[in-house]
Amino acid sequence: MTKPRRIYLLSPKDYSPETIAVAFAKTSRSPQPFDEIAAELNDERSARFHEKWVVGYGHASVAEHAVLHVALENVSRLAIETIEGNRLASYTEKSTRYQQWDADDFYLPDELAGHALEPAFTRTVQDLFSTYLECIPRVKTWLAEFVPRGEGESQVAFERRLAPGAVDICRFLLPAASLANVGMTINARALEYALCKLLSAPLAEVRAIGEQLREAGQMETPTLIKYAACNDYLLAAAESMAQHSQRIPDALEDSSDFHLMAYDADGQARVLAAVLFRFGHAQTFQACYDYVDSLSPAEQASLAEALMAERGKFDQPLREFEYAQMTFEAVMDQGAYFEFKRHRMMTQTPQPLTADLGFALPAGITAAGCEGQYLEIMHRAGALYEVLYAWNPAVASYVIPNGYHRRVLFTMNLRQVFHFCHLRGASNAHFSIRRVAYQMAEAVTQAYPLLGKYLDLPAGETWQSIEAQHFRAINVR
Repeated sequence: MTKPRRIYLLSPKDYSPETIAVAFAKTSRSPQPFDEIAAELNDERSARFHEKWVVGYGHASVAEHAVLHVALENVSRLAIETIEGNRLASYTEKSTRYQQWDADDFYLPDELAGHALEPAFTRTVQDLFSTYLECIPRVKTWLAEFVPRGEGESQVAFERRLAPGAVDICRFLLPAASLANVGMTINARALEYALCKLLSAPLAEVRAIGEQLREAGQMETPTLIKYAACNDYLLAAAESMAQHSQRIPDALEDSSDFHLMAYDADGQARVLAAVLFRFGHAQTFQACYDYVDSLSPAEQASLAEALMAERGKFDQPLREFEYAQMTFEAVMDQGAYFEFKRHRMMTQTPQPLTADLGFALPAGITAAGCEGQYLEIMHRAGALYEVLYAWNPAVASYVIPNGYHRRVLFTMNLRQVFHFCHLRGASNAHFSIRRVAYQMAEAVTQAYPLLGKYLDLPAGETWQSIEAQHFRAINVR
């Protein structure tokens, strides 16, 4: 007789994360229902299980069933980069687009406390914040003239719509020392590695966050993150590779800030062949590939059109789009990078946040009459960075505002490109990241014209038009 189907939660209200992990792990060898297994467990028995199987025998996948929800408050945006540097976790952070920072919302690095450079750092960061706060109402006043009030839109609604637009433009002034909150949901296996990275970081703030996070995590998963510690390999690799990189000349004058470095030349054919393979019966992939390769360009275009014809606005491309891989190198402002880094399923390698690549000047800053103040404080921040860098390169990054550029190397597949362009190229996205999305779309469409033409981007715009509309200058030095 068919047994009744059961679908239910093992609630964290009733069981600890470690107990839930054991209950799921035991199903591989026990015929009992999950809730019966869990009812027989307690924290001590769960700890013994994990000590034996996860720690002793290395069955680390069990730890993925123990999930923690962590609240981190008043951490610097520079520290958040390391906190969020884990692919298998979920994050939500305080947004520079929808919230306004207060004048004292910044972190003073422990390394600078009592140091001769502390007053210069504090003064510069305070001036960045005061310029930010002074520019917001002026930019808002300019927007009120530049952005038309909607028909039937109340004054209150109009004001509410203008506020984020002003903050969007003025966020270029916020330094990496700005404090923010971030919520993190992560499993214990990913958390253990995250802790290793935090505890191995060059910044005292990040290491302290790692210690506090480990203490908080051990309250729920005492066994599963028991051995998280500073990682000698991470330290040694960072030191030795930094030394080797010094032998390579800098490339600060590159005329282009976006490059498609490499891509699968037969990526389109592989995607189409993989789709045919999926919906075929007994054909090999090679047979599907040879068939696609035998088609004329017009026939391949017809096949791509048949594949995409019924795709709706919110439909993800089929998973087979992942068979086409691309590697890009891009230069983007730090504000854009903070949104870019949230796309963690791609492989991305950012260079450190520096003053070396100049900064962007938003058109709204100039139009609102704030250009002089903006340039003065941005140049001051860059000059102080150089002084701080000579003393401590890692700490120097705290003073860099969002408007400064950094270089990022990243590899992603065509399916991820569709997701990125749909989200970051949308009309309500920030103009800095929209520019990146359109640069990506242009490169991808040239490489994969049959499939690239279906990318989800508003019509009638290009990265050049976004740049012309929203930036007075894209690279100020």
